Amino acid sequence: MTQFRTFSRRRNAGFSLLELLVVMVIIGLLVGIVGPRYFAQIGRAEVKTAKAQLDSLSKALETYRADTGHYPTTEQGLSALVTKPQNEPKWQGPYLSKSEVPLDPWGNAYQFKSPGEHGEFDLLSFGKDGQPGGSGENADITNW
Repeated sequence: MTQFRTFSRRRNAGFSLLELLVVMVIIGLLVGIVGPRYFAQIGRAEVKTAKAQLDSLSKALETYRADTGHYPTTEQGLSALVTKPQNEPKWQGPYLSKSEVPLDPWGNAYQFKSPGEHGEFDLLSFGKDGQPGGSGENADITNW
């Protein structure tokens, strides 16, 4: 009877290699299925964030125009929304709630051109890759 008790204690002392391998395979399968869906959601969220920021910057530019009678020049850039440009007596800013112009979700500066090629001003992010053009998450996000 003492042999049975000793064997029983050793058997319950831990997991066998086979049991650990089965658990690791199951975890690997779950990560393989859930992981890509999770990262796709992150990419879509970054694109939505960029669109929301472009909308916010566009509204700030419209307010700047309402106060001064014109949009900032390309040279003044978006920083004119937070810092008063020289020789701009009608400036009533800052026009953004933060003390600096936000970067896009990928850490790049938004591109601004005034007058624009597609409207009175062009405002865009080059997307995840930071390069003009692209598709999916790498596509340009614009205000036109």
